Amino acid sequence: MLPTIVLVGRPNVGKSTLFNRLTKTRDALVADLPGLTRDRHYGRGVVGDFPYLVVDTGGFEPLADSGILAEMARQTLLAIDEADVIVFLVDGRQGLTPQDKVIADRLRRSERPVFLAVNKTEGVNRAIAASEFHELGLGDPLSISSAHGEGVRDLVNLALESFTPEQQAAEESLSRAPKVAIVGRPNVGKSTLVNALLGEQRVIAFDQPGTTRDSIYIDLERNGKHYILIDTAGVRKRGKVFEAIEKFSVIKTMQAIEDANVVILVVDALDGITEQEAHIAAFILESGRALVVAVNKWDGLGQDKREWIKHEIDRKLQFLDFAKFHYISALKGSGLSPLLQSVDGAYKSAMAKLSTPRLTRVLEEAIQQHQPPISKGIRPKLRYAHQGGSNPPIIVVHGNHVDGVKQSYVRFLEGAFRKAFELSGTPLRVQFKQGANPFAEAEDKRKPGEGIVSMRRRKTAQRAELKARKEPQRNKR
Repeated sequence: MLPTIVLVGRPNVGKSTLFNRLTKTRDALVADLPGLTRDRHYGRGVVGDFPYLVVDTGGFEPLADSGILAEMARQTLLAIDEADVIVFLVDGRQGLTPQDKVIADRLRRSERPVFLAVNKTEGVNRAIAASEFHELGLGDPLSISSAHGEGVRDLVNLALESFTPEQQAAEESLSRAPKVAIVGRPNVGKSTLVNALLGEQRVIAFDQPGTTRDSIYIDLERNGKHYILIDTAGVRKRGKVFEAIEKFSVIKTMQAIEDANVVILVVDALDGITEQEAHIAAFILESGRALVVAVNKWDGLGQDKREWIKHEIDRKLQFLDFAKFHYISALKGSGLSPLLQSVDGAYKSAMAKLSTPRLTRVLEEAIQQHQPPISKGIRPKLRYAHQGGSNPPIIVVHGNHVDGVKQSYVRFLEGAFRKAFELSGTPLRVQFKQGANPFAEAEDKRKPGEGIVSMRRRKTAQRAELKARKEPQRNKR
């Protein structure tokens, strides 16, 4: 397994900036605002001589005993317990603070290797900036600049020098694991569902909308199968998004949908199906991602309300007829196994390999059953089909006059292909490609205003005239 480096420090010392530097991504939200990161955020480190996992944590408040700060501290403590190496970040410009001393005392008791990194030392005397941090008793402080990358590679190589190459071999199966994004409106139970699937309090689930701000990637193994769960921030209506941080969170959620193989749309059964759910579902469909819908908090409804919710689903989400719907309780953990089975089925359908001969046979059978409608006096001729991509599956149909294929017939073909290949849980896209025109060269040789038939007659007459000229010359011989 890859070694794990955990970044720890009080709020706003540059942990997320260092995380982005180590992973060469912009996965962690960065802003001049304390307490922006709340959950553990995992990434693959690429800066240094060896691969590793790096974990970004929220601002560490060890003495907090209630509220969101206590939840953030608990998440940091869990990250410390699973760390192979801890990098303790402090602010070289602000200097040593009492909170740094409290954190250092807690890290000494963790019995993990701790490397003290003095951040934000660009443009200052590094020796002077780091001198006062010797007081923490964590060894020689290392001056770095996570924003500019100064000293970062040396820090990583020093932290990983005790690990052998055998310990740095990643599991190949994990890289092929399906990515499953869990999305929905704020406070519908997305983080609770993640924790229920993991069987632990992996992400903060708090009775406050907007608790999750970033997209958190989490490895999951369940029933012998590997998944990468993506817990996302709740998406509210555009008119209700005022904070800049929340706007970035919405962008991160949209990026997570694009990055995922399967999306679980979580709906709050107590609130019913809102317009925002339809907008999110439409974006998922437009992105071409496989979809499973989880109607959460089902245990708190009476029979009449359940029937009403099902009616609302049929009315407002009818365009998701390809997706499986599951009625679950994330808090009690009910209905999770069938939910994951549908995720497996949707992933299998999204990544399915469709053979060209069978696609063509299905196309021919569909045409025999119902030919394409005539458009502008011409009936489109569809000849053969092949697969043009996956996630979502794309079927390319070749033929003539394909510009005249009506949208209703496209849906008919989608249904035929979906039924023949048993594709469920994923959108299916049918594209058309115009075949080569065998008379294209002849059309280029026509005179202006001359038709194909007239051109052929002119060519025949020219050949006859040429033959007549050659005939007297043969008779003379």
